Amino acid sequence: MLDTIILSMVEFFKGFGYFGVLLALCFEFIPAEVVLPLAGYWISQGEFQYVLMVIAGTVGGTIGPLTLYAVGRYGGRPIVIKYGKFFLVNEKQIDAADRFFAKYGAGVAFFGRFLPVVRTAISVPCGMTKMNVVKFSIYTFSAMLPITALYVYLGMKLGENWEQAGDLFKEYLQPFVIVLAIAIVIYAIYKYRIYLLERKLRMNEEKEK
Repeated sequence: MLDTIILSMVEFFKGFGYFGVLLALCFEFIPAEVVLPLAGYWISQGEFQYVLMVIAGTVGGTIGPLTLYAVGRYGGRPIVIKYGKFFLVNEKQIDAADRFFAKYGAGVAFFGRFLPVVRTAISVPCGMTKMNVVKFSIYTFSAMLPITALYVYLGMKLGENWEQAGDLFKEYLQPFVIVLAIAIVIYAIYKYRIYLLERKLRMNEEKEK
């Protein structure tokens, strides 16, 4: 039932062209995993152009997370937990996103987009910690560009079987996630070493006083 409603909404937005796709992605309760492959299918039917669709999808995919960012920033955790279901975000995802943000900092606005559990919810802690909105938007746009390009491409190649794009996306993304995980570990070690160095310097300064 829910899938039918979402598909009907996406078909409605399609009537507004590229702007309609952009607009559909501004609503977090409409999954990009549905909109983008379906948009790719429309491209295979000759109704749209790939590059313009990727641009529209990326912009929409950047504006959408700003909604959850704003809820986190101005409403706080209780509001997010209470109304998160309307954005397809549950408390488990928020908890995971909180831990991820606390561990890796502002960079998760980029890295988190590639991780299934925290992909949507990562906007919440970014807002709650009042992360600079321009930085948040740049990180989100940078992550959404390759994600959008891949989803639309898969939908275009799969044609009428565009619904299979989600499974294929995970296969293509898996090697990247492994590399990403390694990069995150290296980054965490680097940050920890910087912390130890700064702590040692502070202790030396205190001794000299």
